[in-house]
Amino acid sequence: MSLENENQESQEIKKDKKEGEVSADQTTTNASALENQLSAEAYEAGLAVDNIRREIEKVIVGQREVIDFMIAALLTDGHVLLEGVPGIAKTLVSRLLAKCISVDFTRIQFTPDLMPTDIIGTTVFDMKRSEFHYKKGPIFSNVILIDEINRAPAKTQAALMEVMEEKQVSVDGQTYTLEAPFFVVATQNPVEQEGTYKLPEAQLDRFIFKLVATYPSVEEEEIMLQRFRSDFYGNREDQISPVLGGADLLKFRKVVEQVFIKDDLIKYIAQIVDRTRNNSDLYLGASPRASLGILKASKALALMNGRGFVTPDDIKMSVFPVLNHRLILSYEREIEGVALKEVIESLIRKVEVPK
Repeated sequence: MSLENENQESQEIKKDKKEGEVSADQTTTNASALENQLSAEAYEAGLAVDNIRREIEKVIVGQREVIDFMIAALLTDGHVLLEGVPGIAKTLVSRLLAKCISVDFTRIQFTPDLMPTDIIGTTVFDMKRSEFHYKKGPIFSNVILIDEINRAPAKTQAALMEVMEEKQVSVDGQTYTLEAPFFVVATQNPVEQEGTYKLPEAQLDRFIFKLVATYPSVEEEEIMLQRFRSDFYGNREDQISPVLGGADLLKFRKVVEQVFIKDDLIKYIAQIVDRTRNNSDLYLGASPRASLGILKASKALALMNGRGFVTPDDIKMSVFPVLNHRLILSYEREIEGVALKEVIESLIRKVEVPK
């Protein structure tokens, strides 16, 4: 090989090396820019969540955990099953959350005589035009409150399966897509079971969270009484101002997708869910939809706290609300009176937390 060719080859190698260094630097710069952008968006989302909390707490006293997870469900395009005894503001919280977002709100009272067509709509005949047309039901809204979902029979509950999972309604061979955002909050009373219909497992699996609203503490109840002693008719609700628009919510949903989670934490989620399927204390374990629910919820909680990355604590906080309506205790544990929460906490402790 001639000296001239050697020099030319050496120059090409140096050029390629330099281009590789520039490319690596550019990649690092782009990654840094994306990280900074995500941090800014996470901070913006955290502020929006704080504002929603502040607006709701103008009326509601306590129930912070319920409020936070309802916001998390909104951010992950999920739905919520809200359980609690009558009179602890289940309906009110849902209505106020809808007021904080400039979207349509519909309340559907489930009763034993409610038909599927009363929810999704039906085809009617127009006498003037001599033709059929589809009349949309109340499910065509943005935030839907289904009050006492277990009061309606199974065929009516089944009408929600397609709309909750696929955001569409199929009638007479036609498919009608619902407008985003679409968020369902269903309530049920765990005490009075006369005239109720238990939700099937397939229906329960459509909800990302099952949240339990509890009684307020003595201090919280005193604050509530002080607040409403001269406001019997809920005029405080008029003070609630919208914080987000529908477009803002959809934007934050895309930001949730970009929240960083390490491979070790993904493995951690998979191991937790797998233990529910290989556990003598449980008759039914969690589905893959549950592991996706934990992933989405942990990302949403991270974003709500102004972070662009998931921590093990985010995952631990998400596990119980995601799993508590999907798991069924074994017959032996149920007879012994073991609480499902104890079983879930036990299996979490058995999974090693990533460093």
